[in-house]
Amino acid sequence: MRIFYAADTTPNAVFESKLWRNNLFLPLVELGHELVEFDYDFGETFNNLDPADPSQLEFINKNRPVLTENLLLQIREAHAHKPLDLFFSYFYDACVLPEAIDEIRLMGIKTVNWYCNGSYQLHLVREISPRYDWCLVPEKFRLNDYVAMGARPIYCQEAANPSFYKPYDLPLQYDVTFVGQAYGDRPAYINYLRGQDVDVRVWGVGWQMFSRTAYFERTPRLTKRLKNTLRRWWQRKVYDPLAKVPIVLPDYAVGGVLTDEEMVKMYSRSKINIGFSSCGNTHNSTERILQVRLRDFEVPMSGGFYMVEEMDELRDFYVFGKEIVCYKSAEDLADKIKYYLTHDNEREAIRKAGLERCLRDHTWHQRFLSAFNEMGIVINM
Repeated sequence: MRIFYAADTTPNAVFESKLWRNNLFLPLVELGHELVEFDYDFGETFNNLDPADPSQLEFINKNRPVLTENLLLQIREAHAHKPLDLFFSYFYDACVLPEAIDEIRLMGIKTVNWYCNGSYQLHLVREISPRYDWCLVPEKFRLNDYVAMGARPIYCQEAANPSFYKPYDLPLQYDVTFVGQAYGDRPAYINYLRGQDVDVRVWGVGWQMFSRTAYFERTPRLTKRLKNTLRRWWQRKVYDPLAKVPIVLPDYAVGGVLTDEEMVKMYSRSKINIGFSSCGNTHNSTERILQVRLRDFEVPMSGGFYMVEEMDELRDFYVFGKEIVCYKSAEDLADKIKYYLTHDNEREAIRKAGLERCLRDHTWHQRFLSAFNEMGIVINM
């Protein structure tokens, strides 16, 4: 199948990564498809996606027609050279004018959009989603919402590419780690674990602001008395998660942004890898939204032992306590971490079972084959 592919290399425009290239582009190539890639610099586009922000709206209004013109020009040229079968994109409304999708379909090219932020940002694809032939949707609870706005959703959960996410023969260096951005309720969880004598280390964007040195450096106007009080608080062994106190982490526990390969290797260097399921800052709202994430497949596929917050949808993909371990609260997480750190054989059995399950059922290759089958696209392997 000849596919015109239009997506940024990563959803994390704030740092360098090839996350989507590793997970979407490469598996399509590895399935034997011929991909024609949209030649466009998405850097600024994916930094300006929310029209509710006046400054972003100004950029969107200027950039959207330009991107659309470039997209249609390149698709026409590629289609004239050799017919395209499918247009595959990872687009927001801010990326492209809806009429462009109509024009691509009129060329006889099937269209599909992959989007994985519909759990709490569905409003950012309301314009374009109904224009596609199909929308690949990893949030099961949003399928009816797509239908309600006139779109044609196909449930397509996230996965991992075993060509990139794989175990490394490295010594276990850390007890507990988390790799990812510092937002939502993640800092509070990490702070609580450290207060429970769990030696958890973190890497990623935003964690530096919680380091002890950074905290005292950015608060020069604190009185000497208050600084001493904060230092005494920081040294306390028990942390009250309900206390209105700043989150401060020791410098040695906070790392910077890892490369994609360093991140995968970290899964092999850690006895326990933890994940978080809440979306954005919804933990502060009346409706806390949980979502199955890419990390839920990346870690086990990389051969890491994985612990993540329990949610019903995950039961469709793993046997809890056999292939991954789930927790229900910060207290439950701390208790289970301490248990599995002292039960090496059980932890190793779960780690191996999680890897086997991912290799068997949770590759992007399998996800795409299933989605294409539902679209009625016959793939000759």
